[in-house]
Amino acid sequence: MVRENLRIGLLSATSTDVREAPDFGWAQRLTTGKGRERLETLYSKAGRPAGWPIPRLLAYKTYALGAALLVGLLLLSLTGGNGMILLMTVVMVPVGYFLPELLLYSRGIERQKAIGLELADTLDQMMIAVEAGLGFESAMARAGHNGKGPLAEELVRTLQEMRVGIPRRDAYLALEQRTDVPDLRQFTRAVIQADAYGISIASVLRTQANEMRIKRKQRAEEAAQKIPTKILLPLMLFILPVLFIAVLGPTVINVLNTFL
Repeated sequence: MVRENLRIGLLSATSTDVREAPDFGWAQRLTTGKGRERLETLYSKAGRPAGWPIPRLLAYKTYALGAALLVGLLLLSLTGGNGMILLMTVVMVPVGYFLPELLLYSRGIERQKAIGLELADTLDQMMIAVEAGLGFESAMARAGHNGKGPLAEELVRTLQEMRVGIPRRDAYLALEQRTDVPDLRQFTRAVIQADAYGISIASVLRTQANEMRIKRKQRAEEAAQKIPTKILLPLMLFILPVLFIAVLGPTVINVLNTFL
């Protein structure tokens, strides 16, 4: 009886999902295999957001292309074939087509930065747990379940893959490919080598945590050093002219009134 109720519940949930999720099969037929593979890579790096499935993104690309083309043709018909409007249409159509990919790429970049920032603190937590007597996978599970960011989600997914039978080496390599974060790749390679040669995982965690902390500090110092250069252009374009007008304007007016 319990099994029958569970089966009915699963079937009803599946049918509800099918009714709610629209079918974008026509959009998948309008793209090439390489384009779908590129979108799949961006989708993986962005964390596979539930609201942006691949078929829906392909449909959005088609919708954006059609909307940009329609707006361009409308503007051309209203302006009588203006050259500037034609150029704007030529630029707007491919931009509209690749706009969903650009948004997905931006989300992936933000996620990679968040993983890089969280890595040092997560390694510290894992190191403390390992030194307290937990195994490496138990420490990883503890850090994954206690964390809230994208790194915690990836750690939990990696553990789930190992629990279903995927070898640890393959699970770590899959983690590298999904995230594409150099610091995380360095950590996973160190863990793979430690597992292969029998090196103490606590010493590996301590070394990696120190290196990640130093790298994070260096990135912060580098970003701080770039601030004056980034401020220079807005300062010259917007602030200095207004300052010159406020300081030298009355003097120029007085000189003109005196000699004219």
